[in-house]
Amino acid sequence: MTESQDWISSPTSPLRGEVRVPGDKSISHRAIMFASLADGVSRISGFLEGEDTRATARAFAQMGVRIETPTASERIVHGVGIDGLERPAAAIDCGNAGTGMRLLTGLLAGQGFDTTLTGDESLSKRPMRRVIEPLAQMGARIESQSGGLPPLRISGKSTLHGIDYTLPIASAQVKSALLLAGLYAQGETRVTEPHPTRDYSERMLRAFGYPIEFSAGRARLSGGHRLHATDVVVPADFSSAAFFLVAASIVPGSELTLRDVGMNPRRTGLLRALRLMGADIGETNARELGGEPVADLVVRHAPLHGVDVPIALVPDMIDEFPSLFVAAAAATGTTRVTGAAELRVKESDRIAVMAKGLRALGIAIEETPDGAIIHGGALHGGAADSAGDHRCAMSFVVAGLVARSPVKILDCANVATSFPGFVELANGCGFVLG
Repeated sequence: MTESQDWISSPTSPLRGEVRVPGDKSISHRAIMFASLADGVSRISGFLEGEDTRATARAFAQMGVRIETPTASERIVHGVGIDGLERPAAAIDCGNAGTGMRLLTGLLAGQGFDTTLTGDESLSKRPMRRVIEPLAQMGARIESQSGGLPPLRISGKSTLHGIDYTLPIASAQVKSALLLAGLYAQGETRVTEPHPTRDYSERMLRAFGYPIEFSAGRARLSGGHRLHATDVVVPADFSSAAFFLVAASIVPGSELTLRDVGMNPRRTGLLRALRLMGADIGETNARELGGEPVADLVVRHAPLHGVDVPIALVPDMIDEFPSLFVAAAAATGTTRVTGAAELRVKESDRIAVMAKGLRALGIAIEETPDGAIIHGGALHGGAADSAGDHRCAMSFVVAGLVARSPVKILDCANVATSFPGFVELANGCGFVLG
């Protein structure tokens, strides 16, 4: 269990400089997975050195994959081929990584050996039924705790068959789990989404030479093909950049440049929402890295105003809502969020955690079953409990920059799972955090 850690974030002067946040967590997970399944040796640069992604790398090492670390943020993966994974000697510990556990569940459903997936206290409370049920339709045999909770026991030697599945709720993780199972299934696996989600898995499968067809909201592939080693450059994580986008928007006089930010259109809903609120965020140096669009973002302080967040943006910003809540708290007027019920089953109930924390800092906020109504106002000092949720913790840090007095953020140790070096990087551009 991670030792508790508290931070204090204090009001600051304008934020300045250039920032390169760590590599994208979702892409880092997938790069390890696909490189491990490929024939040949792949080099990954820009790999996120976080607890979650390291847990995924350890999982594949347990299954016989040799992974070298020549320098920080770099991995050399000696792929064992699509059928080369070995039975791990012990349960695979996914740590706090929901992405790792869900994707591994799909991948391991098609192996010739039994596996058990475990996680930390937070992950053990996250529902996995949305992955288990469609995988069972493909022929997988997966046992869970009551309510579909981890640990998950996945039986090997199951004969999988492709299915045509429409997701009831848009989820890139569930979609990816089904596609990974589809690599081992007889026939074709088709996944249709109610709203397009990030297509990291599809893009990366194609980069590794696996035949796949996909478009917005749809993907299909057939089992029985092979992956071929390739080099992957991981762009900077948009979710990590989000805290700096909001911070520079709300701290008067600020101007920050964020380098090499991943701009996958299924990931940048927050950018569009902030612009609707009046944010001044420009894009320069647009290009592609490893099949993913990237750009440098230049953000300057601008007065924000409340908006009704378009429901169409919600799936494209589901991980960024804690930082949006802080932007809304610092804005003039009222912001309404609807259609975001998934926030209640993330690393924490993010609606409840953000609402309680912002209320403690003087903001009027009303919870709804699938969102919140946030009345912008003056942020006071005080204490906000992140409930061990890394994104909530970093969002309360941003709130402290514009509060009238320091804000104490409780339970911040899990920030290392997604953003190692956050304190040093933040203080380097003007945060006052300790």
